[in-house]
Amino acid sequence: EVRLVESGGGLVQAGGSLRLSCVVAGLTWFDDYAVGWLRQAPGKEREGVSAINGRLDKVWYADSVNGRFTISRDNAMRTVHLQMDSLEPDDTAVYFCAAGPNPSMVAGAQFGTVMQYWGKGIQVTVSQ
Repeated sequence: EVRLVESGGGLVQAGGSLRLSCVVAGLTWFDDYAVGWLRQAPGKEREGVSAINGRLDKVWYADSVNGRFTISRDNAMRTVHLQMDSLEPDDTAVYFCAAGPNPSMVAGAQFGTVMQYWGKGIQVTVSQ
């Protein structure tokens, strides 16, 4: 069974930072999979935030977070992190971790539509 478990969410003031982590269990060849973060705010559609492939040579960021968020990955620990700095109230959402085969990265902003495995999500709230 493949499981993705997110952690690190919470409440932070605007301008602050949070670090999300996603631990992936059950994937035999972890480096064959891209892992990404997506988010969904109340009343809005789910959107891709960032993704990284298994070989660590390709990353993608949404324009809205580029320069503020940093994705990283530790294949030995089967963990992907999302460092979120300079947080804004518009970053408030439930954040999901998802995994799919490395070619999923070619989908760009739509990578979430081809991800195979999903975490349950974690709340991030940024106050004014």
